[in-house]
Amino acid sequence: MGRVIKKIWNLINTLLIGVVLVLAIALAGVRVFGIDLYVVLSSSMEPEYMTGSVIYVKDVDTSTLDVGDDITFRMSGDTVATHRIIEVTQQDGQTAYRTQGIANDMPDANLVLESQVVGSPIFTVPQLGYFVEYLHSTSGIYATVTIGIVLLLMVILPDVIFGSDDKKDKKKAKESK
Repeated sequence: MGRVIKKIWNLINTLLIGVVLVLAIALAGVRVFGIDLYVVLSSSMEPEYMTGSVIYVKDVDTSTLDVGDDITFRMSGDTVATHRIIEVTQQDGQTAYRTQGIANDMPDANLVLESQVVGSPIFTVPQLGYFVEYLHSTSGIYATVTIGIVLLLMVILPDVIFGSDDKKDKKKAKESK
């Protein structure tokens, strides 16, 4: 009976750890490949990028950008936006882009300079942004730490409760001699 429970327990652990690993790779691991993620906070690019989605953004060679391309750029400070290029022009000897959200009636007030371009969106995951925003909140941080502790306990507890298979194998080996 103990062996069956332990197998079920291990299966549940494996599934939970797998889910955590997939989320960790999707939310942080992509940075290893030079991909940043941003949460869509406004409806300016709907229906292409829905509010609450996560946009995965890859560096882009700005010389390849043209009218119709979507770019992610720094507006000011930490504020980042993703809009479509509607015109490529020059400003102070530098290439600049006039952008507009596809759901907006008017172009953005300021031109986007090459130096402001973060990258170009490569794909999006709808609704994942709400989860990301929760993880950055105080309660989300507490939940993440709690889940980590619970997973650790779930891995350790079976050996404490049922004993280690290694100890049982060694004990049987001694008894058979």
